[in-house]
Amino acid sequence: MTHRPLSAPRRALALTAAALLSGALLAGCADDTADDAAGTTAATSSAAPDPSTSAPAGSAVTTQDADGQTATLSYPGEDGRTALELLLAADPTAESTGEGANAYVTTVGGRAADDSAKEFWALYVDGEQAQVGAGTLETKDGEQIEWKLETY
Repeated sequence: MTHRPLSAPRRALALTAAALLSGALLAGCADDTADDAAGTTAATSSAAPDPSTSAPAGSAVTTQDADGQTATLSYPGEDGRTALELLLAADPTAESTGEGANAYVTTVGGRAADDSAKEFWALYVDGEQAQVGAGTLETKDGEQIEWKLETY
């Protein structure tokens, strides 16, 4: 069997697919320092916002797809708070699996990403896909944080 090099369009498609998959993996990474410091392990964390750290009422905005399911959720960044902290404060239905740097956001706005449909929740800052996980992404005042349901 002979090996034929990929054509330029196929090579570009393969590189794009690899970049999207890498972005998806990074977008779900998080660092839950409270659990790490306490030495606890949790397979799933679901949002139970602490009133002292909750996002201001009405600060989160969701959009729905044609079926009325959550497709995006956005909120403003805050100095010194991670994207994951703000997500959990803004959305009581948000969930993540894993812990620490291995946390992965699975549910936003009550909508769980469907693995069989190759869906994932992608994290964006000011319209650009984040290069680090939600738990390690320190947000800043004035930034727009957005979660988008995407496929790979």
